[in-house]
Amino acid sequence: MTTSPTGRRGLTLDNESLAERVREEIARRHLSRQALAADAKISLSTLEKALSGRRPFTLASIVRLEEVLGVSLRPKTNGAAGTNGSGTAPDELGNYGRAAVNWLEGAFLTLRPSLGERGAIYAYRTDVTWDETTARLTFTEKERTDSDFSQFGSVSVPQQSGHIYFVTNRHGQYRLILVARPVITGEMHGIITTLQAGRGSHLSPVSMPIVFQPIRDGVPPHFGRIARGHSAYPRYSALLRKTVADDFATLLDL
Repeated sequence: MTTSPTGRRGLTLDNESLAERVREEIARRHLSRQALAADAKISLSTLEKALSGRRPFTLASIVRLEEVLGVSLRPKTNGAAGTNGSGTAPDELGNYGRAAVNWLEGAFLTLRPSLGERGAIYAYRTDVTWDETTARLTFTEKERTDSDFSQFGSVSVPQQSGHIYFVTNRHGQYRLILVARPVITGEMHGIITTLQAGRGSHLSPVSMPIVFQPIRDGVPPHFGRIARGHSAYPRYSALLRKTVADDFATLLDL
């Protein structure tokens, strides 16, 4: 029997299949190989050689790539559906099955205030998909003008609160989006808490309203920074104002 990089006898990891899976995740998230290598704390040369088949992935590299991508790259064993051994998301994400949350799958126009221009709106796309390997909903941001800062992560859908959490965790650094369940027209309103870049390397916590609106066939949405005077501004700003005006979220101050 052969010993695989996982350390389990009899389980062989196909480097070509691993490379294909990593390339697929890079394309799906619109990541650069350099950014992935930096986040996984492996050299770009090591990643390039593994992806081209010139050297095998090591166990350490696989584990680090799994942590960054939020997916399992190793094959399932014992017929398990997902790394948690069942077809349901882990307890920390709400123990949901796909049938209970398939209404969340799809593409969403995402709106929040712009951090770069006061009064403007930042619009991009968020795709929500089911990951068979890890048995959970995942999200990926697209159509961002600042694509280097595009986020991806897991979706938590607990039954107790009736809210939905979009969670990014990169090496212990979190970004959290918390939205209510959809209104009759499909939008989900809530808040996002993240870090805002200031002068130099200074970062400050910031929270603001956010809206997810399903993208349907018809007129394509406008993405990017939407300033006053743009044709989409009245509709986008009305959706954002509704978040606080209709008590989907409350922003407190002294």
